[in-house]
Amino acid sequence: MSGVRTVVVLGGGTSSEHDVSLASARDIAAALTGDRWRVVEFVQGRDGSWSGPDGAAGVGGPPGLPGLSGLAGLVAALVDADVVIPAFHGAGGEDGTLAGLLELAGVSYVGSGVGAGALGMDKRVTKLLAVDAGVAVAPGVVVTSPDDARLAAVPLPAIVKPNSGGSSHGLAVVTDRARLAGAVAAALDGDDRVLVEAMVRGREIDVGVLELPDGSLRCSAPLEIVKADDEVFDTEAKYGREPAFALPADIPASVAGELQQQARTMFRALGCAGLARVDFFLTESGPVLNEVNTFPGFTSRSQFPRMFASEGMGYPELVETLAETALARRGRAQRVP
Repeated sequence: MSGVRTVVVLGGGTSSEHDVSLASARDIAAALTGDRWRVVEFVQGRDGSWSGPDGAAGVGGPPGLPGLSGLAGLVAALVDADVVIPAFHGAGGEDGTLAGLLELAGVSYVGSGVGAGALGMDKRVTKLLAVDAGVAVAPGVVVTSPDDARLAAVPLPAIVKPNSGGSSHGLAVVTDRARLAGAVAAALDGDDRVLVEAMVRGREIDVGVLELPDGSLRCSAPLEIVKADDEVFDTEAKYGREPAFALPADIPASVAGELQQQARTMFRALGCAGLARVDFFLTESGPVLNEVNTFPGFTSRSQFPRMFASEGMGYPELVETLAETALARRGRAQRVP
């Protein structure tokens, strides 16, 4: 495809990660400069309403359907889009919801499809797939009530968090079994299912996986989140202050290679597309999967862009690669008889 390409960038959403999504969308849109791209931005408010360019609630549709508003206006605008970048994090977007809309619209889009998005958002199902693929996980259970009898068997200290949450919202560390039911009840305020699992003591290491236009996968150098031994990388640590990263992580090449291979394994096990950040704990006995983010934080300062920038792929090139990969993937799909 030649000439100017129209890119629709989506941000916001109804989840607790609304602000992070807006920041990601803003930086992505700013990176697509020059005469190759025409960027159109849409924002979903916390209340679910959509607004178009410049915050207008009414979005101009195709000829004969002017002034469509809300979701109808967004769908109409997709008619002219070459590629969509849904920079949503968390439920209501990253979980496959937006991918379903974009599939129905028949438009190229960055990131994973409906299935991978839904699987990646479900932490427990992700870990069941990991076990099936030979990737280690922490023992744990998903509960829907603080009275679940299985909680008595969970080793302490334990991590309690919404099963489908993101950015560590609602995460708690429990060292006293008498407080476990209360932590579960608090987490149930943010999700109808709560993951309770044994706390893993190890270094926190992330690996970025990037799909290239030819369909091959490129893994970043592993990044370590530098923290005190007993510190948890929670919402406050992620966004309340500047986090400390070691990039590349100070680990042997053989360990880095093992982490990268396991990241590829999880990318394929979930059926991801475009990009993913795979988070691990590195313990004395080897890597343990933490989670898979199918559309990780994507500001210019976020972990995923930093990892590839450290290897010479700057932020604008990274964003363009994602767009080109989405276009190429749609082209390959259309050629399949």
